[in-house]
Amino acid sequence: MDGLTITHFDQGARGEYHARLEGHHAIGRLTYQRKGEVLVADHTIVPREIGGRGVAAELVKALVADARDSGWKIDPQCSYVAALFKRHPEWADLHA
Repeated sequence: MDGLTITHFDQGARGEYHARLEGHHAIGRLTYQRKGEVLVADHTIVPREIGGRGVAAELVKALVADARDSGWKIDPQCSYVAALFKRHPEWADLHA
């Protein structure tokens, strides 16, 4: 997505992905808790100002890419993340 920047903040037991769209101050967020090698994705929040543009999906894709690169599993407790896991059977190997 053009103009989208995603930043990962890993704070050990918790972490967040932030999404910023060029020209907007609002930040989309995906939060997780780390439990060993499992990332428990608990919330995805995208403000209305930047909603409806696929920002939440891009946040989840960043989480999935990092999990795949690092050998982690994902427990999709957030309903949005769970819905995307159902739409992407190619992610099944990452499901905790």
